[in-house]
Amino acid sequence: MEDRKPYIPPSTSMVEFSFKAIVLGVLLSVIMGAANAYLGMYAGMTVSASIPAAVVSMAVLRLFKDKNILENNMVQTAASSGESLAAGVIFTVPALIVLGAYELLPYWLVTVMAALGGALGALLTVILRRAFIVEEKLPYPEGKACAEVLIAGDKGGSHALPIFQGGIIGAVYKFLGSIGLWGGSVETAGTIGSGLAYFGMDLSTALIAVGYIVGFNIAFLIFIGGAIGWFIGIPVLTSGMASDSMTMGEIISATGTVWSSQIRYMGVGAMVVGGLWSLIKLRKPITRGMSAGMSMVRKKQGGALLPRTEEDLPLNIVLTLIVAFVVPLFLLYYNIIGILGTAVVAAIVMLILSFFGSSIAGYLAGIVGSSNNPVSGITIMSLLFTALMLKALGLSGSLGMTSTILVAGVICMAAAIAGDTMQDLATGYMVGATPKRQQIFEIMGTVSAALVMAPILNLLIRAYGIAGTASATENALPAPQAFLMASVTRGVFEGTLNWTMVYVGAGLAILLIIFDEILAAKGSNFRTPVMPVAVGLYLPFSLGVAIFFGGILNSLSRKLRRGKNESTNDIGVLGAAGLITGEALMGIGFAIMIVSGVSLKVGLTSSGLGLILLLAIAYWLVRLGKK
Repeated sequence: MEDRKPYIPPSTSMVEFSFKAIVLGVLLSVIMGAANAYLGMYAGMTVSASIPAAVVSMAVLRLFKDKNILENNMVQTAASSGESLAAGVIFTVPALIVLGAYELLPYWLVTVMAALGGALGALLTVILRRAFIVEEKLPYPEGKACAEVLIAGDKGGSHALPIFQGGIIGAVYKFLGSIGLWGGSVETAGTIGSGLAYFGMDLSTALIAVGYIVGFNIAFLIFIGGAIGWFIGIPVLTSGMASDSMTMGEIISATGTVWSSQIRYMGVGAMVVGGLWSLIKLRKPITRGMSAGMSMVRKKQGGALLPRTEEDLPLNIVLTLIVAFVVPLFLLYYNIIGILGTAVVAAIVMLILSFFGSSIAGYLAGIVGSSNNPVSGITIMSLLFTALMLKALGLSGSLGMTSTILVAGVICMAAAIAGDTMQDLATGYMVGATPKRQQIFEIMGTVSAALVMAPILNLLIRAYGIAGTASATENALPAPQAFLMASVTRGVFEGTLNWTMVYVGAGLAILLIIFDEILAAKGSNFRTPVMPVAVGLYLPFSLGVAIFFGGILNSLSRKLRRGKNESTNDIGVLGAAGLITGEALMGIGFAIMIVSGVSLKVGLTSSGLGLILLLAIAYWLVRLGKK
């Protein structure tokens, strides 16, 4: 982050807390949380809601005379926390359904985990704010982009229209697909040598929008991960299975089985190595951050006056709240486990790993942005450690697996919120917000979103189900992250974890790390971080292809825009955010109709029309990004 003065100077005092900001922040937190819950269950990925929330906030607050940029910033702070919490929840909690612990998720369980785990993540980053944002001056690319949008809006600019256009387009496309005007994907299958092979792409505006937002580099690596698994791994593992009598449906089913039982465990190995590498690389910056944060606390306790833009929540309040949040989580673990000593150990491990996970997520958000933050790797690493520890302490079977998800789930939620908090605080630093007020809004938005997570997840489970479970329907949601967490947990406790494929994935990750370091030394713009490749390995290939298509659209729009207005923000990102929100909310709307017994099916399943319309939407997105 370049050294620059805040847009609103510390000496200027503006209203940041207001009734309309609170109401709008809470409402957007719930909406963004719901949309990303659907997206995560469908695609296994979520995207940052900061910029869309900022734009919508500006559009709404423009209706009021007494408004200002700091109010807008507070709204996006609360709203984006809902999106991040959804990521932490959907990555882990539905694993309880996959493991058979519950048919539907208990409201109290999900709400306690989400509210306290998310708030814990926000609190654990308080001490790191100054070190990462002010002293190390990490770039925080998405935080900077959000600040530029807020400042442009304060000066009279507005980009709300593309979000609303994208929302309508995404919703209509999802509606037409859901009533059966076209199938959900285009796919084909065949053979490579004597092995089997598959290729397909989901017809989803949300997926191409995800690819557009994360950009070509990340989308390409996700595709590469999928290609390694589906074009190399599966043909090798199915060598000798190909025969002229096999139908396309049989080949698709066989390749899916091999991917589910073997290939996706390569993603586990890659994620674990990626998480460990992050911890190794960031040990010095995190240590410096803790030292600088404690130094600032001592300075404040010594009576030094700080400018408004440097006021964090007081450390005594932070520590009190951390204890207040950890105690109920300990009681939750004790209620489930029933063994006092084991529950104490679980709570301590949860707190320690939450801090390290939050620190890594907060730092990496400053490097790659919140959308690209490898929370999955942090979670998988924490989950493996927790499962092995609880098994060593004597837990087994369903109790051990459930306890593992409950501990790893809180860690995941804390890390997800921590990355978002640091990104929002970076935005606040540039626009001149008061950090302690943002930290309060972050917790408020987190708790608000937590209240609706269980009903939304249960609605999706009742309407669509999770693929591979008893709840699955014809249009079941893959829930790839949660399914992976459940598979790893079951593998540890039942001794069936496919360690061979885990080791293969770990070896692949080491090669990627070496290559990435070489590229970094040469100053290359193209990099090979481990996590996107790991994501591609455990995502269904048809999802990864759609995301890669979105990345290609991003690259194309950049080339068309080159030389025109490269310094301005990509308006296509706003249109893409609208596509995601529209499709996700329509998906939730259809879930309500399904649960209510309403059927709008017309019975047509041709994918041609859906593909043509998707290409038209892609053209609109590129044209939008060109502006």
